[in-house]
Amino acid sequence: MFPIKGYKEGLLVTLGDGEWEEIQSMLLNQIDSERNFFNGAKVAIDIGERILRVSEMIKLRDELINRDVNLFALLSNSSVNDVNAESLALETKRSALSEDIQGSGVTSLDGDRAILIQKTIRSGTSVKSTGHVIVDGDINPGGEVFSAGSIYVWGKLRGSAQAGMEGSLIEVICAMELDPIKLRIANIAFKQNKLLTKFKRKPVKLKITKDKLVMDYWFGK
Repeated sequence: MFPIKGYKEGLLVTLGDGEWEEIQSMLLNQIDSERNFFNGAKVAIDIGERILRVSEMIKLRDELINRDVNLFALLSNSSVNDVNAESLALETKRSALSEDIQGSGVTSLDGDRAILIQKTIRSGTSVKSTGHVIVDGDINPGGEVFSAGSIYVWGKLRGSAQAGMEGSLIEVICAMELDPIKLRIANIAFKQNKLLTKFKRKPVKLKITKDKLVMDYWFGK
């Protein structure tokens, strides 16, 4: 198990020595075994002395995205890694991490910024947020929600919703019931399909997996 430390910006995972493919596999297995802990987390990874190609960084980033984990920094002792990581818009300096939340170990995490709307969003109403959006009510046809983060609707989503407006691929759209006019996460639009019949009147979660919007039960089956 690789050591994990909590910071205000997210988690720092420090990898050990070994062949990269084996180390990467061990990391992904650790994340898979602790899905509830890592789900939606932002992580920085310290790869130490090893040097990674851009293609290897991209593969790591994509593997993490598929697990709802956002890689925001790649730390190492190599200027080559810094150049490669920065080309992918990743942070490369430890200054990207603020002081440890509780001194040592992961004991708590700061929450992400969100707005709570405790009413139904009716036709002609448009909501925009740079954080997550939680709607305690419905989104009616003609109502719109645009969010840089995720969107959670504790009601019926029958209007339009776009999450990840700034390009984040790890955001989700969740609703207690889904019959939308338009849905989008980042640059990927949801196309009406037969899955809506399967999930009719069921809590639904949409996320991006392998460059496609996929639908599943929210809270499990």
